[in-house]
Amino acid sequence: MTYIAKPRLHHPTLQTNKVGYTRRDYEGKISTLCAGCGHDSISAAIIQACWELDIEPHRVAKLSGIGCSSKTPDYFLGASHGFNTVHGRMPSVLTGANLANRALLYLGVSGDGDSASIGLGQFAHAMRRGVRMAYIVENNGVYGLTKGQFSATADAGSKSKKGVINSDSPVDLVGMALQLGATYVARSFSGAKEQLVPLIKGAISHGGAAFIDVISPCVAFNNHPGSTKSYDYVREHNEAVNRIDFITPRAEITADSAPGEVVEVRQHDGTLLRLRSLHSGYDPTDRNAAFNHMHAHQARGEVLTGLLYVDPLATDLHTAMNTSARPLNALEARDLCPGASALDKLNASLR
Repeated sequence: MTYIAKPRLHHPTLQTNKVGYTRRDYEGKISTLCAGCGHDSISAAIIQACWELDIEPHRVAKLSGIGCSSKTPDYFLGASHGFNTVHGRMPSVLTGANLANRALLYLGVSGDGDSASIGLGQFAHAMRRGVRMAYIVENNGVYGLTKGQFSATADAGSKSKKGVINSDSPVDLVGMALQLGATYVARSFSGAKEQLVPLIKGAISHGGAAFIDVISPCVAFNNHPGSTKSYDYVREHNEAVNRIDFITPRAEITADSAPGEVVEVRQHDGTLLRLRSLHSGYDPTDRNAAFNHMHAHQARGEVLTGLLYVDPLATDLHTAMNTSARPLNALEARDLCPGASALDKLNASLR
């Protein structure tokens, strides 16, 4: 097999972000996935999100399991930390890494087979424990590496490339994330870059367990009439609950207007924004409403996308365990083993 390397030279006029990196500095190796695979679009969205957030690549730890989706971390953030775990075990390895070094930003990339089948228990515990991470599932409804069998997320009644009809009920990872206590839950489509990039930026910046289910068509085995994970089906049945944007925190800009009134607001970049107050719409901070809204649209055959739920006051596993503010891997022996007297005092408090 011929290996084609990307040229290391960058054009001197490429735009840099606030930390001095061009967008190309967030790329990885050339993808070996099928041409047109939705996973490559997700990789591009991750690259764009990290560049816009001004994240230094070495501050990111990307972890994955096994599958087409779990190959993708090789195609972005080549200068970051990376770990490819065994099948379905990414969440527990990420949890351990997170506890050891809370100073890194953790990005977990998985697939519908990796998270909804062999790794379902791992996914559940990472969500309920509130591990601070951006957990992205690249969901195509099939096992692409083993020639297109239905995965656990394939909808009942959907048709395989060979014409077989799936009779099993699907595992709804978004619904599970909502039930298990994830504090940032979203769904998107690999072909919806304008929606996906802000969702990823929000997930990376979130203070708790953030989960994004991204429907990502498999062009080899699941992009045909009858598939509910195809490009055509999702585009025809997509129902976005909100228009997503992510704003880097700056000094607060305030504006008041009555319902239906237009007000002009000067932005940080000098542009003028005209705002018209509308009636209240979808509320992404109501967990129960999000769950009911999602299932109501699902019953109509619609794919609900956007930011479905967010807890603006989210906490993470470190808060629950009251761990040291310093990363555990930076503590010295005297910090980790304070001596017999400290142990006696701890044991006495538990009696």
